[in-house]
Amino acid sequence: MWISVTLHADAEKAEALSDALMEAGALSVSIEDADAGTDAEKPQFGEPGHLPTSLWDHSRVIALFDGETGRPELEAALAEASHAAGLESVPAFSTEEVAEQNWVQLTQSQFDPIRITDRLWIVPSWHEAPDANAINIELDPGMAFGTGSHPTTRLCLEWLCEAVAPGCSVLDYGCGSGILGIAAAKLGAGDVLGIDIDDKAVEAAHDNAARNHAAMRLQHSAVPVGDTFAIVVANILTNPLCVLAPAIAARVAPGGRVALSGVLETQAELVIEAWRPFIALEIGASLDGWVRLEGRRPGP
Repeated sequence: MWISVTLHADAEKAEALSDALMEAGALSVSIEDADAGTDAEKPQFGEPGHLPTSLWDHSRVIALFDGETGRPELEAALAEASHAAGLESVPAFSTEEVAEQNWVQLTQSQFDPIRITDRLWIVPSWHEAPDANAINIELDPGMAFGTGSHPTTRLCLEWLCEAVAPGCSVLDYGCGSGILGIAAAKLGAGDVLGIDIDDKAVEAAHDNAARNHAAMRLQHSAVPVGDTFAIVVANILTNPLCVLAPAIAARVAPGGRVALSGVLETQAELVIEAWRPFIALEIGASLDGWVRLEGRRPGP
């Protein structure tokens, strides 16, 4: 058993209080929007390299303590943390007992195989493949983005199922977990390159490609890419897609095709306009408010 303690703090003190609670003996601490589910809820979004500038005005700090922690010990820890965070007193708090659970089993139960098409499935390692005759990519949820469950990943995977021809070359720009490059390789692509700005993503993609016996080259985005590719796919976000339009478009071979996602429907025209000098794009598909933009570079 554990004890969950919920305290309320403003944006200026929430993070300091969170750190202080960990120092005072909490096993874990999370910060949530105290106004979640109300009209005052404030969603926060951050693009790579541009994190939100502050937490919520009204934050809820939730700390988990060992179940053997007595009330006097718990109150002393809260007082110590509050003082360290610069608070005049301990904020009002509530406690709740959390029952012992098999967290691994509970987490795994939340992730089932994902059908992309009849031809392609994403299957966690602890599940049997629903269709042994399909292309089954073994991929577990992890730190690197891309497990097939997000609409943008699904949109790109569906496109690859249609676009990849036997032996073609594919560039996965912003590869994350490597799922798109792995899918391209399993679908029959000949030369597949995945690049990412995050070293951990490149490492995760390497491990996932090896696990799936997928022939895929991987490198950091700081390393120049001189080749062009018949297929280019980039599932990142609107801002980098706009900024990197010249660089990504230059990697599409004459006559080659490109698909972009990570773009909300309301942002589609921004990306289309940024790419207009290089490749004409159009909305190829949409899902849950996200779109896939598609285009073909002029040429044979």
